[in-house]
Amino acid sequence: MRRVPAVTVPRMTTSATGTEGSAAHPRFAEALRELGLEDVVGQVRRFPDATRTAAEAAAAVGCELSEICKSLIFAADGDPVLVLMDGASRVDLDRVREELGAGRVTRAKADVVRETTGYAIGGVPPFGHRTRTRVLADRSLLDHPVIWAAAGTPYAVFPMPPKDLITHAGATLVDVREHEA
Repeated sequence: MRRVPAVTVPRMTTSATGTEGSAAHPRFAEALRELGLEDVVGQVRRFPDATRTAAEAAAAVGCELSEICKSLIFAADGDPVLVLMDGASRVDLDRVREELGAGRVTRAKADVVRETTGYAIGGVPPFGHRTRTRVLADRSLLDHPVIWAAAGTPYAVFPMPPKDLITHAGATLVDVREHEA
């Protein structure tokens, strides 16, 4: 099993080294362990204040907004789909619709997000979900050597090289972000 390289981590409040007592949500910590990513469990950082938005997460981590990976659930013709997007960009629903060949794409409601992923909005990680979902990852995530994503709670994030994150999420690399006119 290929190991994800350790990354230099800026100032944080806490971390943990095993799935027991991890700063990550227990289901997400278990998903990391099952993927052979125990070293990532130890890199999860928990904050005293919520990091529900990309801006809050970037401020807490001390990184650029675009270095945050948002995990967003949409409904494509009623079926959930996960879109991984950099924190500085917005998802273009028409591009998602075209990519999926769907008739209609809308943002999923909170209950659908929790039912699909097992996590609340603001803490959805890019993988380790309750159900298997189609995943699209925007190419903008590749603009940085490391990106930060939610670790299953609105208070915890983890770092990972974007190519590794996209691979573990089983994502298709696409261009679905809004472009300025």
